[in-house]
Amino acid sequence: MSQPAPAEADTTLVVVTGVSGGGRSTVARALENVGYYVVDNLPQALMLDMAELAMKAGGAARRTAMVLDVRSRAFSTDLVGAIRELKERGFSPRVVFVDADDEVLIRRFESVRRSHPLQGEGRLADGIAVERGLLEEARDQADVIIDTSHLNVNQLRRRIEELFGGEDARRLRVTVLSFGFKYGLPPDADFVCDARFLPNPYWVPELREHTGREQAVSSYVLGQEGADAFVATYADLVNATTAGFEREGKRYLTVAVGCTGGKHRSVAIAEELAARLRQSGIAANAQHRDLGRE
Repeated sequence: MSQPAPAEADTTLVVVTGVSGGGRSTVARALENVGYYVVDNLPQALMLDMAELAMKAGGAARRTAMVLDVRSRAFSTDLVGAIRELKERGFSPRVVFVDADDEVLIRRFESVRRSHPLQGEGRLADGIAVERGLLEEARDQADVIIDTSHLNVNQLRRRIEELFGGEDARRLRVTVLSFGFKYGLPPDADFVCDARFLPNPYWVPELREHTGREQAVSSYVLGQEGADAFVATYADLVNATTAGFEREGKRYLTVAVGCTGGKHRSVAIAEELAARLRQSGIAANAQHRDLGRE
């Protein structure tokens, strides 16, 4: 493949798709907030035309996001082919896929008393299943998958702003995500670390009501035997793989750190790991999926 011309290389394209009810509209608004020109409900047959218009228009349009929706009559399942066509033209699109658990999607549709766009005469679950089938290949080809099952609107907005609002969008960005095993594994995790081998501050009365973001709990957790080696090992792992991931075109990495409830150990470890990664020059931030659920 020939090298992209400067105009194409300078045009930043984000393609947003995902399940209905997953949060595409919130993602679109967040991208607008960080300066993207957003085209909603775009037929994928027009993606290349839109990219070329953005390139020629220049200015703010050089950062364009295209939101695809299965409700578009022009939608087809060949998103991979459309992305390939963009790349052959010299563009470098980033594909964002928003997802959520079926149970969460059903609750969201029921809360607004809406039917699923693909359920027809069937149940909500039938429409969700049909849509997942249509989007399976698109999900497999996504550069970043955001599971919104446990994210509110503000948390999802912040995630998008962190991913697309920063300085050098071509650098690998690492999210260190704390979670509680009792609430399930994060489906978008690239690495999963288990901090349950450390003593649980929950059983220390003066620490029970505090969290891993507070100094007393953090000092307790990080002062335990094996804690420092645990953090150092995973910091070394991420550092060792960063260059390879960047060469392969991966831009977003999620390192999930779990404990029982996602309140003490995993939070303290996630904060420390993110800090050490930043010290080594990696763009890293800590997020806490289940903090406050107890």
